[in-house]
Amino acid sequence: MASILDSVNQRTQLVGQNRLELLLFRLNGRQRFGINVFKVREVLQCPLLTVMPKLNSCIRGVAHIRGQTISVIDLSMAVGKRPIEDLSKCFIIISEYNRSVQGFLVHSVERIINMNWESILPPPKGAGRINYMTAVTEVDGELVEILDVERILNEISPVSTEVSAELVDASIEHNTHGRPVLVADDSSVARKQVQRALEAIGVQCVLAKDGREALNMLLEMAKNGPIKDQIALVISDIEMPEMDGYTFTAEIRNNPNLKDLHVILHTSLSGVFNQAMVQKVGANNFIAKFQPDELAKAVQGAL
Repeated sequence: MASILDSVNQRTQLVGQNRLELLLFRLNGRQRFGINVFKVREVLQCPLLTVMPKLNSCIRGVAHIRGQTISVIDLSMAVGKRPIEDLSKCFIIISEYNRSVQGFLVHSVERIINMNWESILPPPKGAGRINYMTAVTEVDGELVEILDVERILNEISPVSTEVSAELVDASIEHNTHGRPVLVADDSSVARKQVQRALEAIGVQCVLAKDGREALNMLLEMAKNGPIKDQIALVISDIEMPEMDGYTFTAEIRNNPNLKDLHVILHTSLSGVFNQAMVQKVGANNFIAKFQPDELAKAVQGAL
């Protein structure tokens, strides 16, 4: 299985081209799921797990891998399905999200596919397990679900969205002139986290589910006058269906009516992110999720 990821580090050329590579896997049953390869460190046959007391029920145990102790989360249980059985025949996907490393227990891992973000679509309304999907796509005539990992992790180990009292007090000195911040993120949990953090410092938010929706909102606003009179700045995730954050930022910079907007890329791609790509597309700042004080400071600095 190591060979399936032996060239992950050579794939950064996909960044900025609205493309991604998905690692396909299955839980219980035939349904396929996908995870962005940029989030994946390696895939391993499930090692012997040590069961620890008082762990969340979705954590099957911890594994010692390359000198690091990693919690192994049963993804099937995390989305409300039955536990994965016979761990000796299963795999764990070692991934990095939001500055932390964890293992996701899956039944089987298939292959990596190269796709365009335009082929990654928001989940259909009324779809099953809607709360745990950020997007869907089609591979070989079958539906592939892309899970809202940020929601899953937040349910297992909630992150604080509280901004420190010092920053809240300091925000009194900053006047946004009533202009909101546009927040683009495909995860409903991530959008709410950003919104709570910014509202604590007196900044209102306009929310968009992906880069395409956010760009359309900006273009509509620009018809009513200078965009900087209406939007203070933009905070965008990178991984989003239809249009990723890199492409969204590049579209802003290439549009004469939007090009002066301050753009912060805010993403869970903390371990594999290439700072050069931020400069390439013209973003002003990059912040790995989720540190409310760091985000608040960046917004206050931009304002």
